[in-house]
Amino acid sequence: MSRFECVPNFSEGRDAERVERIASAAREVVGVTVLDVERNADHHRSVISLVGEGDALLEAVVRMMRVATREIDLTQHKGEHPRLGATDVVPFVPLGASTMAEAVRLAERLGERVAKELGIPVYLYGAAARRPERADLAKVREGQFEGIRDTIATDPNRVPDFGEPRVHPTAGAVAIGARPVLIAYNAYLTTPEVAVAKRIAKAVRARDGGLPEVKALGFEIAERHRAQVSMNLTDYRVTPIHRALEAVRREAGRYGVGVEESEIVGLVPEDALFDAAEYYLQLHSFDRAAVLERKVRAVDASGPGHESIAGFAGRLAARTPTPGGGSAAAVAGALAASLGEMVLAYSVDPAKPATDLAELGRALADGRRRFLELADEDAHSYDGVRAARRARKERPEDAARSAAVGAALEHAASVPLETAQRAVDLADRLGAVAERTKAALRSDLTTSLSLFRAAKEGALANVAVNLDDLALSGRPIERFQSEIARLRARD
Repeated sequence: MSRFECVPNFSEGRDAERVERIASAAREVVGVTVLDVERNADHHRSVISLVGEGDALLEAVVRMMRVATREIDLTQHKGEHPRLGATDVVPFVPLGASTMAEAVRLAERLGERVAKELGIPVYLYGAAARRPERADLAKVREGQFEGIRDTIATDPNRVPDFGEPRVHPTAGAVAIGARPVLIAYNAYLTTPEVAVAKRIAKAVRARDGGLPEVKALGFEIAERHRAQVSMNLTDYRVTPIHRALEAVRREAGRYGVGVEESEIVGLVPEDALFDAAEYYLQLHSFDRAAVLERKVRAVDASGPGHESIAGFAGRLAARTPTPGGGSAAAVAGALAASLGEMVLAYSVDPAKPATDLAELGRALADGRRRFLELADEDAHSYDGVRAARRARKERPEDAARSAAVGAALEHAASVPLETAQRAVDLADRLGAVAERTKAALRSDLTTSLSLFRAAKEGALANVAVNLDDLALSGRPIERFQSEIARLRARD
């Protein structure tokens, strides 16, 4: 299953109720979770973080943009942050096994819909850029709403990637793209002098010879009577947070000012914070696995559906719709992967470890963790179908609610399909090295491969059971049918 983070930025940071209406539009979509809402009055901007699968995520963003287009008038908008649209920028970030190519395709699909349904011109940026200069968001946004409005029809460099060469009269244009994880990080100076913040920003940003993978601007934050150096760390592995902060401090010292405090806008990877902790605490040989919460998560993730086998079996036996066969198939896959890991652990010589066997052991460990996630996701996906059907029953004439049922059914079929795909792949790889495993463990190996087969067959049955309803909802089912046939042929 391909999952993505999406972080749309909206040109509204002062009206909390309006921002909530925008966020609520996404919360109505089954399969999408709103992770965070950040609002800044001085920047007059909000950043909303979502996570979900492709189709559901696209639907959520379109709904949010529809609200923003209706409620935000850029002709009346003034804020510190540059902007070109009511919905200013929409980046897709691949998570887990998802790829940047998939994120680019999502950006393109969203661009097509936005231009057609909302009448807003779209510029593709980042990894989705179709022109080299548009990889840089700042270049796309150059001139802001007013500059783009006045030149889009006459300047060939302003021709949008989707839509007509004219801005929406009140919602402007939008940049849609794909990128890795980005950290929005701001440093507040001990001065209100914005000229100082701008000089510091120029010194630390990559395009002017500063730190690699850093974008920076200087702003005046009138509400706090402070100047701010606002940074985007586009690859925190290249320039981590602490290095950016120390560079700002050094430059600030040249002007006799300091850093009063800093802030992170939106979400941040925990490893980025560990990087900073290790630097400032001088933890030169720190093992991150020793973090209490990570240890607890590892224990919690060691049982089916993040609970004991007895507890899961009891829930499975109960007269309730979930968990059901799809979750049981995923748990069978987790047990199969666990047994496979054990067989390889005893079969690999620590003194002369075979690279391919060690790599397969890691793949089985990753598979075990993912199967357990799929056990939970299967139950949640069925609950999502039931919720969508109830909503449609309340308002059967609402086309959006009917579409939500189709999206929920597609998600419910996609989860067990991933279970089957992973089971087949890992069984094939484990079976290929069977002769190199210890003879005393052949019964364990046989059990593992049998459980993988059970996971595959059970999961495929749960895919198939959704297809009739999926077809009735108007969604294509051919890819599911062909994948079922392909996987069943792999015996």
